[in-house]
Amino acid sequence: MFEYETIKTFHYMEKLVYEYIIKNKEKLPYMTVRDLADAVHVSTATVVRFCKKNGYDGYAEFKLAFKQHLKQQSKQPAKGDLDIKEICEYFAHVGSSMHQEQINEAVQLIQKATNVLFTGLGTSGILGSYGARVFSNYGKLSQCVTDPYCPVGGDLSQTIAIVLSVSGETKEMIDFTQKLKEHRCQIMSITNRSDSTLAKISDYNLNYYIKDIQQENHVNTTSQIPVVYLIEAMARRL
Repeated sequence: MFEYETIKTFHYMEKLVYEYIIKNKEKLPYMTVRDLADAVHVSTATVVRFCKKNGYDGYAEFKLAFKQHLKQQSKQPAKGDLDIKEICEYFAHVGSSMHQEQINEAVQLIQKATNVLFTGLGTSGILGSYGARVFSNYGKLSQCVTDPYCPVGGDLSQTIAIVLSVSGETKEMIDFTQKLKEHRCQIMSITNRSDSTLAKISDYNLNYYIKDIQQENHVNTTSQIPVVYLIEAMARRL
């Protein structure tokens, strides 16, 4: 329904509309353009621009297409198939020349650094340890720090930190990243969204934009297959 390349072009107000729709899928078919605008606290003109940016002539056409989209989803009970479809769509996007060039640019930054430091919390921390080992396997000795309270000191101008975070909004990782930056460490982040706080304060960001899945007790079960791919793709190019 929403194309990766289109999502990346949304400005702030359009992102608010997008996020509201994603979180309130069942309500949208019964909402007028004014209802949606009021719910998001934007103008009706913003909603119409959002619809047109997604390839529709206006709100009525967008809402009809969205209803059909929901209907198709309800006919697909095999969640495993949906998972496969989502991952296949990601690899179709990342296979484009633009995304491959972004990975190449990231590799060039890593090659210039003397030291590589992976960091992350939870699942991202585990993947950080994996990334450090894979990079080391390919000849770029790396290490991983999963303790965001680890003391930071000295001149880190020859170090690049690869910070992993799905949301890019984890306070502990943002604070730790800021400490690294204060010591002249170059920051490369891998996040699900490019508009996250972590992505914005990074010197370079790789993002993957797949469905964010939040469970109870702040548990995030968003697929990490894209992160594994990005780690291995960069390691192999080193």
